[in-house]
Amino acid sequence: MAFEWKRFEYRCPPGLAGRELRKPVAIVGAGPIGLAAAIELSNYGVASVVLDDNNMVSTGSRAICWSKRSLEIFDRLGIGDKAVAKGVTWNVGRTYHRDRELFSFDLLPEEGHKRPAFINLQQYYVEHYLVERALEIPLIDLRFKNRVVDVDSSDDGVCVGIETPDGVYELETDFLIACDGANSPVRAMLGLEFEGELFEERFLIADIEMKAELPSERRFWFEPVFHNGQSALLHKQPDNVYRIDLQLGWDADPEEERKLKNVIPRIEKVVGSTDFRIEWVSVYSFQCRRLARFVHDRVVFAGDSAHVVSPFGARGGNSGLQDVDSLCWRLAAVIQGRSSASILECYNRERIQGADENIANSTWTTKFMTPADGMERVMRDQVLKLASIESFARAWVNSGRLSVPCVYQGLSGADDPRLPAATRPGAVVADAPQDTGWLIDRLGGRAVLLGIDVDLPALDCASATRVDLNDYVRERYLGEIPHAIYLVRPDQVIAARWVDVSDEELREGITQIWCGAANG
Repeated sequence: MAFEWKRFEYRCPPGLAGRELRKPVAIVGAGPIGLAAAIELSNYGVASVVLDDNNMVSTGSRAICWSKRSLEIFDRLGIGDKAVAKGVTWNVGRTYHRDRELFSFDLLPEEGHKRPAFINLQQYYVEHYLVERALEIPLIDLRFKNRVVDVDSSDDGVCVGIETPDGVYELETDFLIACDGANSPVRAMLGLEFEGELFEERFLIADIEMKAELPSERRFWFEPVFHNGQSALLHKQPDNVYRIDLQLGWDADPEEERKLKNVIPRIEKVVGSTDFRIEWVSVYSFQCRRLARFVHDRVVFAGDSAHVVSPFGARGGNSGLQDVDSLCWRLAAVIQGRSSASILECYNRERIQGADENIANSTWTTKFMTPADGMERVMRDQVLKLASIESFARAWVNSGRLSVPCVYQGLSGADDPRLPAATRPGAVVADAPQDTGWLIDRLGGRAVLLGIDVDLPALDCASATRVDLNDYVRERYLGEIPHAIYLVRPDQVIAARWVDVSDEELREGITQIWCGAANG
């Protein structure tokens, strides 16, 4: 194998020798979301302690499809180039019914973007890159083999009980971010439960290593000839590793299905060969659930500890990174005294909207892929038949609506509706080439006023950036309007936009970002 698993060093924490100084932020979980949160907080000058009960990156590919938006976030975290260089880039997806291709789609048909629509990269690579980056940052204290066993939250902070190989100690922190996964121990310690739906369906997931000249595309089959009556998915990953998902049915015994004597014949039918090596196998159930709230006083939930969805659509890891995006600039502002803690309610509202959007899409996908007997199955089968002969029906075929950034609704920031809908308030900024690089690389970490073919006033409460005008910028930011000013939040989300605006209105828009008024 190309990837070599290594154990990270455990160090005896200072809390075992005496009481530690209170920390600004403690993060539970050194997976992609917890590590991303620590790095992003450091970008704002905030120190954190990351606590993880393990000392290795994850085994198995797990999250593999990283969206364009996640790659833009990776750029801010300092691992974007590594991830793209190692990952398998893809824009095209193909959908089949039995052995016939119904249609294909291109997720990024236009030019003028720094990053592709998706890359496939095993989660262990992403975690490894993030650990390497975190270890370079003095503001991050990474503590492996530190298992959180107790959480006591109050109005002014959190006391965390931690178990290590050398004993138990306590750590006090202003805020705790729970990024400890779908089976979150922190969630259980606070007596919180998920709300939502657990579907009666199981899938086998396998990583296999084999040499094959298959294209870098997403391939999905309804009722394939090699897995009759069910569904299947194939993704190409780095290092000659392929990811295969096979529908099993609710009656399947997970323990039996994980046994190699049962897995190998199934894989042979998919790839038409015996020349492969199984790297990882798991069985999972579909579920679409979330917490009622993501913010509980000084404890904040992000990633799978806050919400889980069915895997088809790549909405798990990508939505977790969007949680980090929405949370960390606000949390930094609270800790540094630039905003009140009430601004965290804006994170709660935004990411609940994001979770509900993901859950709605994943629920729709799940019901189309695994229809109940009766009319639901009849309708699904008729849609597949119609899609094979009529192009308009292809939009009804659902093998996973792939992750795109959430456009936050209800923002009260100013808007001129004459400007393009794609760059309205609540949307992530649209990238575009510039004379010296990429537009999106000039944004993030602060409030920015973008001047599109217009001069900007000198304001001490935001950075001012004049954008190089070209056809990409004109189409994405102006449309038929000759000029505009955009206000962009620290997380690269558009807060407001104007065609004509006074200095006072600009200051008011900037103030709204930091007090939360521009977020519903």
